[in-house]
Amino acid sequence: MTTRYANILKPLDLGFTTLKNRVVMGSMHTGLEDRFYNYPKLAAYFGERAKGGVGLIITGGISPNRQGWLLPAGGTMNTLGDVAPHRLVTHAVHKHGAKILMQILHSGRYGYQPFVVSASPIKSPISPFKPRQMSEKQILDTIQDYAATASIAKKAGYDGVEIMGSEGYLLNQFMSRHVNQRTDQWGGEIENRMRFAVEIVKAIRAKVGEKFIICFRLSMLDLVHDGNTMNEVITVAKALEEAGITLLNTGIGWHEARVPTIVTSVPRAAFVDYTAEVKKHVSVPVIASNRINMPETAEVILAEGKADMIQMARPLLADAFWVNKTATNRVDEINTCIACNQACLDHTFKNKRATCLVNPRAAYETELVYLKTKKPKKVAVVGGGVAGMSAATVAASRGHQVTLFEATNDVGGQFNLAKVVPGKEEFHETIRYFKVQIERTGVELRLNTKVNREQLEREGFDEVIVATGVVPRALKIEGSDAPQVLSYAEVLRGAPVGQKVAVIGAGGIGFDVSEFLLKPEHQPQPQPLAEWKREWGVDPDVQYVSEGGLQPAEVDHPVREIYLLQRKTTPLGIGLGKTSGWVHRAQLKKHHVKMLRGVQYKSVSDEGLWIEVGGHDQLLRVDTIVVCAGQESVKEIMPSETETTLAKYHIIGGAKLAAELDAKRAIREGAEIAAKI
Repeated sequence: MTTRYANILKPLDLGFTTLKNRVVMGSMHTGLEDRFYNYPKLAAYFGERAKGGVGLIITGGISPNRQGWLLPAGGTMNTLGDVAPHRLVTHAVHKHGAKILMQILHSGRYGYQPFVVSASPIKSPISPFKPRQMSEKQILDTIQDYAATASIAKKAGYDGVEIMGSEGYLLNQFMSRHVNQRTDQWGGEIENRMRFAVEIVKAIRAKVGEKFIICFRLSMLDLVHDGNTMNEVITVAKALEEAGITLLNTGIGWHEARVPTIVTSVPRAAFVDYTAEVKKHVSVPVIASNRINMPETAEVILAEGKADMIQMARPLLADAFWVNKTATNRVDEINTCIACNQACLDHTFKNKRATCLVNPRAAYETELVYLKTKKPKKVAVVGGGVAGMSAATVAASRGHQVTLFEATNDVGGQFNLAKVVPGKEEFHETIRYFKVQIERTGVELRLNTKVNREQLEREGFDEVIVATGVVPRALKIEGSDAPQVLSYAEVLRGAPVGQKVAVIGAGGIGFDVSEFLLKPEHQPQPQPLAEWKREWGVDPDVQYVSEGGLQPAEVDHPVREIYLLQRKTTPLGIGLGKTSGWVHRAQLKKHHVKMLRGVQYKSVSDEGLWIEVGGHDQLLRVDTIVVCAGQESVKEIMPSETETTLAKYHIIGGAKLAAELDAKRAIREGAEIAAKI
């Protein structure tokens, strides 16, 4: 079979071993790494991705010593007793012809534990403990700890290790003036600041021999004050190659950087040109990363010689079979990562097991199992939002006869509203994926069909899954029926909005609607890369001499004056995602959205919206009032507990609980109920 993606599928000869294609599953901490008893689950998780065709896998970060822990008693590899659980993982991957590297990660000042150390005693803004400055003896001991960890990893069957030197972890802290204020041989000029990393590579190579992959993940764009310049990055890359690395991987930005690097509003492959610049100066294969989620993007990067391999972490959580689908020209069947972070990174930073919003089986391969049914049933799913589509396609894939009823002329539900918000264009991909699955699994789709219980009973369904979703909650104050009062759904569907707007409700929808209203109606989507870099202050020059690749941000004047209001007295946006909420808050602040909290809504008049704040009445002279004050479940099709029905009824998603729009819960509930029936 010929394919349009020949570069992706081309083997890569490393001299002593060959990688079967150019796809790297990048490091993503799942939480399973930290406890030996979870390694059977971790093996199943990596084994599924190896079976799905990926050429090289890199584990979540494993510490070389106690000081390097991310969390108390985090995953560590420093005794032979650590070998046995890791062998489960390496065996599961090798069984399918893939290679696997163990990432060695020393958290430095990013650790959430009291033993943290760093280049200098400067506290991180994102972690609670102030680090102790490492002594020379501690540095030399840590170099040996890295080498010992790599040696044990080799005994555990790993094909190599990746040294984490980016994202603001310990080695990045040493390499950058942002943290390293030392005046000894480990600080000062770049030749000294990089010494720690270079000596680690030399020590590992001496310990493990030549036929073992050493990958180094280098920060190619720090995006922090006093970060490195491109010349300094290239100096480090050359020294690492000379020290003995096999592969050079890309890291972009520190975790504390105030520039988004992986959220969905970041344009695809936004940083690949910086990788391409470094690649010009080294001869080892170079790996590109960050916001590369579909084969078209990956193929172009490789074809243009900007990188030798493509790293994806979250896209391979979203679809373990990404590579196999690419190889067999089934790209339309790829369950695309929408870069939402809600179930992966947000879970990781809350010390919960990572998974995936669009693929709830990620890291749950042994628990959420879709077995072929021995007793096919006639199943009705009512509601074609993501909960209903998840339930319908999983049930049909298991062999049930499924009919999906949707009252409107298209499936997608609330995702059809989300996809028009600037920066959320990836939501189109989820709807496309489910539409393909509906057709592929043989679901009978009935659009424009508002079904009732009598009809369902008459058609003889055995099981009915109610996924009827939500409707926006109405505003109930004097004058709220005025024509200038609109629901968020009406606005996102294109209702005309005035120049001065009050947005009532500052949850996720309130922020989305505000961002939607800030941009010109005919602005190209997704946002052009050059414009995005200008807005966030990223130096577009790949040979940047600015510290960390930063420059002053330039923000276009907003097209509307917006007030964002909430009843609660807590800071606006406090409930948004841990790793993406700050991006939305920053966007509104940059565009001068006026945020008010502790607001009581009094009445709507021809003049605008009357509110009370701090015991004082005031009038917001606005043209339009947009209501984002929550949702109400649509569940009238559900029988009461006392009614007798022929079918068994289940309720999922927003119909079950409308407290917040939660696609993660909706898709998981759909999959779980479909896996059981």
